[in-house]
Amino acid sequence: MNLILLGAPGAGKGTQAEAICDKLQIPAVSTGNIIRAAIKAGTETGKAVQRYTEQGQLVPDEVVIAMVKERLAQEDCKGGFILDGFPRTLAQAVALDEMGVTIDKVIDIEVSDSEIIRRMSGRRVCGSCGATYHIEYKPSQTEGVCDKCGEPTILRKDDEPDTVLERLQVYHNQTEPLKEYYEKQNKLYPVQGQEEVQDTIALTMKVLEA
Repeated sequence: MNLILLGAPGAGKGTQAEAICDKLQIPAVSTGNIIRAAIKAGTETGKAVQRYTEQGQLVPDEVVIAMVKERLAQEDCKGGFILDGFPRTLAQAVALDEMGVTIDKVIDIEVSDSEIIRRMSGRRVCGSCGATYHIEYKPSQTEGVCDKCGEPTILRKDDEPDTVLERLQVYHNQTEPLKEYYEKQNKLYPVQGQEEVQDTIALTMKVLEA
């Protein structure tokens, strides 16, 4: 089964992708991971991507599309895959169709903006070992201190309410039009994000069985 996961930053796409991977035994193809791997490997594309990210610019569609195409051609994607973080724009969705890639279902994890801001601004990360916490859902034993290494936990700039609001705005402008695009193809399956992760996973699994 070839799947796309849609949802705003902080909607919990990564968690849903993991659950689907376990159930269907197919790889999750995350553009973020592809980009990081290319930069680490120092490939030509990786170097080009690094220039954009270092300047705080979005990586152009054609570069991302080329990287995704390369990844989907690998052996482990032959039996199906989940695309997480791609397509992000209408142009990318059209390019995916033009590659001849057949998508079976597009699962859209829907969470309100106010809930996403609450979730993300509550995240805390250890500046030393990278362990993650949440002031409501997964607090550290001592507030502001990492359980694993005892170093201070921090609120990342990415998770500050103003930054989250900006990211949500970009999502609504660039990615929301994809819903209509896939709805017209009868491939869109909305899943209402629940308070409990397991409840959202249960709804996602129902979509897979539909």
